[in-house]
Amino acid sequence: MTHGANPARMHEISDETTAIVDLVLAYSRERLLATENPLDKPLPPAELARLAGRTISEHGIGARKALSTFEHVLAPSCITTDDPQYLSFIPSAPTKASAAFDVVVSASALYGGSWLEGAGAVHAENEVLRWLAGEFGLPATAGGVFVQGGTLGNLSALVAAREAARERGVRPDRWRIVCSVEAHSSIASAARVMDVEIVSVPSGDDGMLRGTAVRDALSTHGDSVFAVVATAGSTNFGIVDDIASIAEVTAEFGVWLHVDGAYGLAAMLSPLARHRFAGVESADSLVVDPHKWLFAPFDACALIYRNPEQGKRAHTQHAEYLDTLTETGDWSPSDYAVHLTRRPRGLPLWFSLATYGAAAYRDAITASLELAQRIADEIDERDEFTLVRRPQLSAVVFERNGWQKSDYSVWSSRLLDQQHAFVTPSSHRGRTNARFAILNPRTTLEHLTAILDTM
Repeated sequence: MTHGANPARMHEISDETTAIVDLVLAYSRERLLATENPLDKPLPPAELARLAGRTISEHGIGARKALSTFEHVLAPSCITTDDPQYLSFIPSAPTKASAAFDVVVSASALYGGSWLEGAGAVHAENEVLRWLAGEFGLPATAGGVFVQGGTLGNLSALVAAREAARERGVRPDRWRIVCSVEAHSSIASAARVMDVEIVSVPSGDDGMLRGTAVRDALSTHGDSVFAVVATAGSTNFGIVDDIASIAEVTAEFGVWLHVDGAYGLAAMLSPLARHRFAGVESADSLVVDPHKWLFAPFDACALIYRNPEQGKRAHTQHAEYLDTLTETGDWSPSDYAVHLTRRPRGLPLWFSLATYGAAAYRDAITASLELAQRIADEIDERDEFTLVRRPQLSAVVFERNGWQKSDYSVWSSRLLDQQHAFVTPSSHRGRTNARFAILNPRTTLEHLTAILDTM
């Protein structure tokens, strides 16, 4: 130990720590309440290293200099995902209440892995999960856990599905998952982790997977299939599979039905889109990401099981030091996914829902659905564009007639360089295109038409 050092210095309430907290909270308040945060853009590694300089040293650079480096160098090199003109991938648009409460979660030193240590937090998270389950038509006994994201949620659900098949005595030479060729890449990732095979089933011309194609796959592969994955809103086009017909087939064959609704399932809260999700109520498990269309901060995926006991049997970890948790009947979130340590990442969504009410969420989601239709109409009316497919949800894919891949890339880079918008090129069946992912309630028709004008 350094001579004269105070080992508790970083944890004590002192003038130094008070000043640090005041600095951080002041910055957070200013950022949360700023009316125009910059879109920003990444810097090349060498340039970023030059500007940031060395920040980690034996004796530190102090909070004020560290925060200044973040504010003026590091943060501007990160694209602002809740900017209304961030229209790539799947944006994030946390409510002000949820973003502010994320600070509270961090400040409160909460642990969300067990009922013993975090009963209040777990109770609030479970209230949100029960509300979501009810919206999706699952029984009152359904439940689950908030995990990091859709990839971990899908993996955890599929592990539970395979365990359920094993409990029925199924022992194939090779386990298989049936899904659409349009399924999210996380399904293939889960299959690699689990060392199982993916059976990719062709979708229709409209991109939807249907029960007839699933029936053919199940008839071919028999008991080796332990799960069928239906997509409730594909990432590229926002397409919802024909879940009702798939559910009929999985019920007939006795196969677990998992619904990947990471992006799109939240649209079920809107009366405009609810009809598209018929059959979700039959799912054995499902996921939806609050950090997407439920306006929560990164990172949160709601994983819900029809029968939570199946998730618990698949995932509960056993060790002598954990016996005090696992030998009780308490609801411990760590038992329901591939994790143990966890923060109560569902609390920002709980606070926002409790603050604003569910109707505000329905209105915000409905507005995005309506805007997607309006900009699709605008694209259809412009001779220089071709709408690739009419949007089901809020992903609008279109082509600029005559453009090649290089044209889209140059245009996209120029948009970001000029801080106009963040719209990355996409592709479908070998053809490059542009795509608007519309989730942010602050995105307007004027924003979108102005982007079209740049093409």
